[in-house]
Formats: sequence, C-alpha cells, structure tokens
Amino acid sequence: MVPNDRNNGGKRVKSVQRAFDVIREIQGAGSVRIADLADGLEMPRSTAHVYLKTLESEGFVTHDDTGYRLSLRFLQTGVLARHQYRIYSTAKSEVDKLAEATGEVANLGIEENGFRVILYQSEGSDAVYDNALTGEHSKMHLTALGKVLLAYQPSEYIDDIVDRRGLPAATENSITEFEDLIREFRTIELQGYALEDEERRSGIRSIATPIIANGTLLGALSLSGPKERLREQRIAEELLPELRNTTNIIEVKHTYD
Repeated sequence: MVPNDRNNGGKRVKSVQRAFDVIREIQGAGSVRIADLADGLEMPRSTAHVYLKTLESEGFVTHDDTGYRLSLRFLQTGVLARHQYRIYSTAKSEVDKLAEATGEVANLGIEENGFRVILYQSEGSDAVYDNALTGEHSKMHLTALGKVLLAYQPSEYIDDIVDRRGLPAATENSITEFEDLIREFRTIELQGYALEDEERRSGIRSIATPIIANGTLLGALSLSGPKERLREQRIAEELLPELRNTTNIIEVKHTYD
C-alpha cells in the first residue's frame, strides 16, 4: 500500500495549499526570516514576503526582530475545535485524576482524518515528558492510542487509513508490515488494550484502552512513560486496572450526563 497524504482525491486551490506550506515551515522552525522561508520552500523572496504579510494581516503570524512566527490565534482556534468534542469535557477531570493516581502522563486521544490526535493530556507527579504535545497528530500505527482506535474499526476503514497514511517506521520497533498490524489488532481486541513498546519514541512505553459508549467508539485513554517504569508487572497489577477503571467512569458519565 502506498501512502498518499497530499494528493488524495479532489481538486486543490494551490495558493491555499501553499499558505499551509508556509505555516508548516514556520511551525517547524519556530521563527523564520523571508530569505529562509523562500529557500526552504523554493519560492521567490517576493512571494514569500507576500504570504507572510497576508498571514500577518489576518492575525495568524506575528513579526519581531527574530523573524516571523505563528501567533496565538492558533491557540484560540485549537481550543474552539477541541470543545466541539463532547468527550473532552466528559473526560478531562478523569484524565487529571488518572495522572495523579499513577504519577505518569495520561492522554485522551481521538482519530481524525487518519491520524491519532492527543485531545487532552495531564502529567502526574513523576511524569516524564516525551514531547507528545496536546494536539499532536501521529500515524495511527505508531502509538497505543492510535492502534486501539484503529483496532475497533471495520476492515475497510483500516485498509483506507493504511493506504492513505502508510506504515513508516519511527524506530526499529515500529510496525511496518500490514499483516503484522492486523495480528496486533486481533491481540488488542482479545485483551482489550494496546501496548506501545518504543514504537514511536525510543525508551517510551504506553498502554491504551478504548472508550466505548452505547456501542460507539468515542476515543481512547492512555498512560505513557519510561519503559523502565512501565514494566509488565506494574502494567498488569497497577496501571491497567487504573486505566480500565477510569475508562469505565468516562463511559458511564458520557452515557448518563
């Protein structure tokens, strides 16, 4: 299966697509100057300047002595987008309690457009931050959240996601073969949770459970941390029971609130 992230179906407005290229370039660099943007996107400096000034006039880019950077308007947009999901308001306080009870990072995730998205994250007292930001989009097959979100989907849906996004490796432990991924999904369905074992980032492990209410998959909940702390015995005896209990509370709240 060949990934086709950018040109999958339908017509494109090139100027809009190029504007988002500019936004992604700024996002990756943190701050850019006109010359750097022009070189990075292989466009004339005059064109780069026009895009930057247009985004600045709309309030999505700011300009200071270091160059152009994304404005906090994106924060407002992201907050508004997150509140469209009822599962966020239902689960937020429970995710905080889970992080506090385990000391690890607790994550609420959903699938959007073939990616795993962290909708909310809470850090426990002993949490080790692994650079997975709230709002981060990742390939589904690389994370416990993503795998558990895909495992409960129809086979046709799984085929479509893998066809569009592919199975690229992030570490030597990443699943890169479709048949291996399907076997992993069968295991997830049998045991009711997914394990991520250094598949997205070396040294990091994660476990995730699906959030299902009234037969509908609403999202997934996970705990993540250093592999040395997320050992098999602790997962089985402490973390998984905490995770399942919190998941059950969220499902009940979503059903009856």
